[in-house]
Amino acid sequence: MTDTIKTAFIGLGVMGYPMAGYLVKAGFDVAVFNRTQTTAQRWAKEHGGRTESTPADAARDADFVMVCVGNDDDLRSVVFGDQGALAGMKPGATLIDHTTASANVAREINDVAAERDIQFLDAPVSGGQAGAENGVLTVMAGGEPAVFDKAEPVVDAYARSFTLMGPAGAGQLTKMVNQICIAGLVQGLSEGLHFAECAGLDGRRVIDSISKGAAQSWQMENRYETMLDRHFDYGFAVDWMRKDLGIALDEANRNNASLPVTALVDQFYADVQKMGGNRWDTSSLLARLGGTTPPASE
Repeated sequence: MTDTIKTAFIGLGVMGYPMAGYLVKAGFDVAVFNRTQTTAQRWAKEHGGRTESTPADAARDADFVMVCVGNDDDLRSVVFGDQGALAGMKPGATLIDHTTASANVAREINDVAAERDIQFLDAPVSGGQAGAENGVLTVMAGGEPAVFDKAEPVVDAYARSFTLMGPAGAGQLTKMVNQICIAGLVQGLSEGLHFAECAGLDGRRVIDSISKGAAQSWQMENRYETMLDRHFDYGFAVDWMRKDLGIALDEANRNNASLPVTALVDQFYADVQKMGGNRWDTSSLLARLGGTTPPASE
Protein backbone atom coordinates (compact mmCIF):
# COMPACT_ATOMS: atom_id res chain seq x y z
CA MET A 1 0.00 0.00 0.00
CA THR A 2 2.47 2.62 -1.19
CA ASP A 3 -0.08 5.42 -1.00
CA THR A 4 -0.05 5.12 2.80
CA ILE A 5 3.74 5.59 3.00
CA LYS A 6 4.85 9.20 3.17
CA THR A 7 8.19 10.08 1.62
CA ALA A 8 10.29 13.18 1.12
CA PHE A 9 13.06 13.85 -1.37
CA ILE A 10 15.64 16.58 -0.75
CA GLY A 11 17.78 17.65 -3.70
CA LEU A 12 16.39 17.71 -7.23
CA GLY A 13 19.53 17.75 -9.34
CA VAL A 14 20.09 15.63 -12.44
CA MET A 15 19.84 12.51 -10.26
CA GLY A 16 17.29 13.45 -7.62
CA TYR A 17 14.78 14.96 -10.03
CA PRO A 18 13.97 11.69 -11.83
CA MET A 19 14.45 9.56 -8.69
CA ALA A 20 11.76 11.53 -6.87
CA GLY A 21 9.56 11.20 -9.94
CA TYR A 22 9.79 7.42 -9.77
CA LEU A 23 8.55 7.52 -6.18
CA VAL A 24 5.40 9.24 -7.41
CA LYS A 25 5.02 6.71 -10.22
CA ALA A 26 5.27 3.92 -7.65
CA GLY A 27 2.36 5.44 -5.75
CA PHE A 28 4.16 7.00 -2.79
CA ASP A 29 3.09 10.28 -1.24
CA VAL A 30 6.04 12.59 -2.03
CA ALA A 31 7.09 16.00 -0.73
CA VAL A 32 10.21 17.66 -2.12
CA PHE A 33 12.69 20.36 -1.22
CA ASN A 34 15.25 21.96 -3.50
CA ARG A 35 17.36 25.03 -2.87
CA THR A 36 16.23 26.45 -6.21
CA GLN A 37 12.50 26.65 -5.67
CA THR A 38 11.70 27.06 -9.35
CA THR A 39 13.13 23.59 -9.94
CA ALA A 40 10.96 22.15 -7.17
CA GLN A 41 7.89 23.85 -8.59
CA ARG A 42 8.65 22.52 -12.07
CA TRP A 43 9.05 19.03 -10.62
CA ALA A 44 5.72 19.28 -8.77
CA LYS A 45 3.96 20.47 -11.92
CA GLU A 46 5.42 17.56 -13.86
CA HIS A 47 4.94 14.79 -11.29
CA GLY A 48 2.14 15.98 -9.03
CA GLY A 49 3.96 15.90 -5.70
CA ARG A 50 4.15 18.88 -3.38
CA THR A 51 6.94 21.30 -2.55
CA GLU A 52 8.09 22.59 0.84
CA SER A 53 10.20 25.60 1.76
CA THR A 54 12.72 23.84 4.05
CA PRO A 55 14.15 20.32 4.41
CA ALA A 56 12.48 20.09 7.85
CA ASP A 57 9.08 20.89 6.38
CA ALA A 58 9.52 18.33 3.60
CA ALA A 59 10.59 15.68 6.11
CA ARG A 60 7.83 16.32 8.61
CA ASP A 61 5.70 13.20 9.22
CA ALA A 62 7.52 11.32 6.43
CA ASP A 63 8.26 7.64 6.90
CA PHE A 64 11.26 7.81 4.56
CA VAL A 65 13.38 10.84 3.69
CA MET A 66 15.78 10.61 0.74
CA VAL A 67 18.63 13.07 0.23
CA CYS A 68 20.73 13.53 -2.92
CA VAL A 69 22.94 16.64 -2.91
CA GLY A 70 26.48 17.57 -3.94
CA ASN A 71 29.02 16.90 -1.17
CA ASP A 72 29.61 16.59 2.56
CA ASP A 73 28.97 20.27 3.28
CA ASP A 74 25.78 20.31 1.20
CA LEU A 75 24.64 17.20 3.02
CA ARG A 76 25.23 18.67 6.46
CA SER A 77 23.40 21.85 5.44
CA VAL A 78 20.17 20.00 4.58
CA VAL A 79 20.31 17.38 7.36
CA PHE A 80 21.43 19.29 10.45
CA GLY A 81 20.19 22.51 12.07
CA ASP A 82 16.77 23.89 12.92
CA GLN A 83 15.64 23.71 9.29
CA GLY A 84 17.40 20.44 8.47
CA ALA A 85 15.68 17.17 7.70
CA LEU A 86 16.42 15.61 11.10
CA ALA A 87 14.63 18.48 12.83
CA GLY A 88 11.40 17.60 11.03
CA MET A 89 11.60 13.81 11.12
CA LYS A 90 9.54 11.74 13.52
CA PRO A 91 11.02 8.99 15.72
CA GLY A 92 11.19 5.68 13.87
CA ALA A 93 11.45 7.28 10.43
CA THR A 94 14.30 6.43 8.06
CA LEU A 95 16.78 8.83 6.46
CA ILE A 96 18.39 7.50 3.25
CA ASP A 97 21.32 9.47 1.87
CA HIS A 98 22.01 8.98 -1.86
CA THR A 99 24.76 11.63 -1.98
CA THR A 100 28.24 10.45 -2.93
CA ALA A 101 30.00 11.67 0.19
CA SER A 102 32.62 10.55 2.69
CA ALA A 103 32.25 7.57 4.98
CA ASN A 104 32.98 9.91 7.89
CA VAL A 105 29.94 12.09 7.26
CA ALA A 106 27.80 8.96 6.91
CA ARG A 107 28.89 7.79 10.36
CA GLU A 108 28.39 11.30 11.75
CA ILE A 109 24.81 11.45 10.50
CA ASN A 110 24.14 7.92 11.68
CA ASP A 111 25.20 8.83 15.22
CA VAL A 112 23.12 12.01 15.37
CA ALA A 113 20.10 10.26 13.86
CA ALA A 114 20.35 7.44 16.41
CA GLU A 115 20.19 9.98 19.24
CA ARG A 116 16.81 11.07 17.83
CA ASP A 117 15.56 7.49 17.34
CA ILE A 118 15.80 7.96 13.56
CA GLN A 119 17.18 5.20 11.35
CA PHE A 120 19.81 5.86 8.69
CA LEU A 121 21.27 4.34 5.54
CA ASP A 122 24.13 5.78 3.52
CA ALA A 123 23.17 4.67 0.02
CA PRO A 124 25.15 6.26 -2.83
CA VAL A 125 24.12 5.36 -6.35
CA SER A 126 25.80 4.37 -9.61
CA GLY A 127 24.38 4.50 -13.10
CA GLY A 128 24.57 8.18 -13.89
CA GLN A 129 21.87 10.45 -15.19
CA ALA A 130 20.65 7.82 -17.65
CA GLY A 131 20.28 5.29 -14.84
CA ALA A 132 18.28 7.77 -12.78
CA GLU A 133 16.05 8.72 -15.70
CA ASN A 134 15.36 5.07 -16.51
CA GLY A 135 14.87 3.99 -12.90
CA VAL A 136 17.67 1.40 -13.03
CA LEU A 137 20.25 2.70 -10.57
CA THR A 138 22.66 0.52 -8.63
CA VAL A 139 22.48 1.42 -4.93
CA MET A 140 25.06 0.32 -2.36
CA ALA A 141 24.03 0.76 1.27
CA GLY A 142 25.53 0.97 4.72
CA GLY A 143 23.42 0.45 7.82
CA GLU A 144 21.50 -2.08 9.87
CA PRO A 145 19.93 -5.09 8.12
CA ALA A 146 16.46 -4.42 9.54
CA VAL A 147 16.55 -0.81 8.29
CA PHE A 148 17.73 -1.98 4.88
CA ASP A 149 14.90 -4.51 4.63
CA LYS A 150 12.33 -1.87 5.54
CA ALA A 151 13.72 0.58 2.97
CA GLU A 152 14.05 -1.89 0.10
CA PRO A 153 10.49 -1.53 -1.30
CA VAL A 154 10.93 2.25 -1.42
CA VAL A 155 14.38 2.31 -3.04
CA ASP A 156 13.23 -0.32 -5.54
CA ALA A 157 11.10 2.42 -7.12
CA TYR A 158 14.21 3.81 -8.86
CA ALA A 159 16.83 1.07 -8.44
CA ARG A 160 17.70 -2.06 -10.36
CA SER A 161 20.02 -3.27 -7.62
CA PHE A 162 20.02 -2.45 -3.89
CA THR A 163 22.70 -4.18 -1.80
CA LEU A 164 23.61 -3.93 1.87
CA MET A 165 27.41 -3.70 2.12
CA GLY A 166 27.89 -3.44 5.88
CA PRO A 167 27.41 -0.92 8.73
CA ALA A 168 27.10 2.84 8.36
CA GLY A 169 29.73 4.15 5.96
CA ALA A 170 30.05 0.90 4.01
CA GLY A 171 27.86 2.19 1.20
CA GLN A 172 30.13 5.19 0.70
CA LEU A 173 33.24 3.01 0.83
CA THR A 174 31.77 0.78 -1.87
CA LYS A 175 31.01 3.81 -4.04
CA MET A 176 34.66 4.79 -3.71
CA VAL A 177 35.63 1.39 -5.12
CA ASN A 178 33.19 2.02 -7.98
CA GLN A 179 34.80 5.36 -8.85
CA ILE A 180 38.33 3.98 -8.54
CA CYS A 181 37.48 1.27 -11.05
CA ILE A 182 35.80 3.69 -13.46
CA ALA A 183 38.77 6.08 -13.42
CA GLY A 184 41.18 3.35 -14.45
CA LEU A 185 38.84 1.95 -17.10
CA VAL A 186 38.23 5.31 -18.76
CA GLN A 187 41.93 6.13 -18.86
CA GLY A 188 42.69 2.74 -20.39
CA LEU A 189 39.93 3.17 -22.97
CA SER A 190 41.18 6.69 -23.79
CA GLU A 191 44.72 5.45 -24.35
CA GLY A 192 43.47 2.53 -26.45
CA LEU A 193 41.41 4.78 -28.73
CA HIS A 194 44.27 7.27 -28.96
CA PHE A 195 46.67 4.47 -29.92
CA ALA A 196 44.21 3.20 -32.56
CA GLU A 197 43.99 6.65 -34.13
CA CYS A 198 47.75 7.10 -34.15
CA ALA A 199 48.12 3.66 -35.75
CA GLY A 200 45.71 4.59 -38.53
CA LEU A 201 43.04 2.11 -37.45
CA ASP A 202 39.28 2.61 -37.75
CA GLY A 203 38.32 3.15 -34.12
CA ARG A 204 34.77 1.90 -34.58
CA ARG A 205 35.93 -1.33 -36.20
CA VAL A 206 38.48 -1.78 -33.42
CA ILE A 207 35.80 -1.49 -30.75
CA ASP A 208 33.43 -3.72 -32.71
CA SER A 209 36.12 -6.38 -32.60
CA ILE A 210 37.58 -6.09 -29.10
CA SER A 211 34.27 -5.43 -27.35
CA LYS A 212 33.41 -9.07 -27.99
CA GLY A 213 36.41 -10.18 -25.96
CA ALA A 214 38.02 -9.66 -22.57
CA ALA A 215 38.43 -5.88 -23.03
CA GLN A 216 34.66 -5.29 -23.00
CA SER A 217 33.28 -2.91 -20.37
CA TRP A 218 30.28 -0.65 -19.76
CA GLN A 219 32.46 2.36 -20.52
CA MET A 220 33.53 0.87 -23.85
CA GLU A 221 30.00 -0.03 -24.91
CA ASN A 222 28.45 3.28 -23.88
CA ARG A 223 31.19 5.85 -24.45
CA TYR A 224 33.41 4.86 -27.39
CA GLU A 225 31.31 6.53 -30.11
CA THR A 226 31.08 9.89 -28.37
CA MET A 227 34.76 9.66 -27.49
CA LEU A 228 35.73 9.07 -31.12
CA ASP A 229 33.52 12.03 -32.09
CA ARG A 230 35.09 14.14 -29.32
CA HIS A 231 31.61 14.83 -27.97
CA PHE A 232 31.83 15.33 -24.21
CA ASP A 233 29.23 17.98 -23.37
CA TYR A 234 26.96 15.63 -21.42
CA GLY A 235 27.07 12.91 -18.76
CA PHE A 236 28.94 12.72 -15.44
CA ALA A 237 30.97 15.89 -15.09
CA VAL A 238 34.72 15.96 -14.53
CA ASP A 239 34.19 18.26 -11.53
CA TRP A 240 32.03 15.60 -9.89
CA MET A 241 34.51 12.85 -10.64
CA ARG A 242 37.36 14.84 -9.11
CA LYS A 243 35.23 15.36 -6.02
CA ASP A 244 34.60 11.61 -5.80
CA LEU A 245 38.23 10.67 -6.42
CA GLY A 246 39.30 13.18 -3.79
CA ILE A 247 37.07 11.41 -1.27
CA ALA A 248 38.58 8.05 -2.23
CA LEU A 249 42.15 9.34 -2.01
CA ASP A 250 41.47 10.90 1.40
CA GLU A 251 40.06 7.60 2.65
CA ALA A 252 43.08 5.76 1.22
CA ASN A 253 45.36 8.00 3.29
CA ARG A 254 43.44 6.86 6.36
CA ASN A 255 43.29 3.14 5.63
CA ASN A 256 46.75 2.89 3.99
CA ALA A 257 45.41 1.70 0.63
CA SER A 258 47.80 2.23 -2.29
CA LEU A 259 46.07 4.00 -5.19
CA PRO A 260 48.84 5.16 -7.56
CA VAL A 261 46.78 4.88 -10.76
CA THR A 262 43.80 6.64 -9.19
CA ALA A 263 46.01 9.50 -8.04
CA LEU A 264 47.50 9.80 -11.53
CA VAL A 265 44.11 9.77 -13.27
CA ASP A 266 42.88 12.41 -10.81
CA GLN A 267 45.70 14.66 -12.06
CA PHE A 268 44.75 13.86 -15.65
CA TYR A 269 41.24 15.10 -14.84
CA ALA A 270 42.85 18.26 -13.45
CA ASP A 271 44.42 18.70 -16.90
CA VAL A 272 40.97 18.39 -18.49
CA GLN A 273 39.67 21.08 -16.13
CA LYS A 274 42.49 23.37 -17.28
CA MET A 275 41.30 22.76 -20.86
CA GLY A 276 37.87 24.14 -19.86
CA GLY A 277 36.32 20.72 -19.44
CA ASN A 278 34.93 21.06 -15.92
CA ARG A 279 31.47 20.01 -17.09
CA TRP A 280 32.55 17.54 -19.76
CA ASP A 281 31.76 13.87 -19.29
CA THR A 282 34.43 11.77 -17.57
CA SER A 283 35.24 10.14 -20.92
CA SER A 284 36.91 13.43 -21.88
CA LEU A 285 40.21 12.01 -20.63
CA LEU A 286 40.76 11.31 -24.32
CA ALA A 287 40.79 15.05 -25.06
CA ARG A 288 44.09 15.61 -23.24
CA LEU A 289 45.82 13.02 -25.45
CA GLY A 290 45.33 15.05 -28.61
CA GLY A 291 43.06 15.16 -31.61
CA THR A 292 40.03 17.37 -32.10
CA THR A 293 39.16 19.23 -28.89
CA PRO A 294 35.53 20.19 -28.23
CA PRO A 295 34.64 23.78 -27.39
CA ALA A 296 34.72 24.68 -23.72
CA SER A 297 31.37 24.44 -21.92
CA GLU A 298 29.71 27.74 -21.18
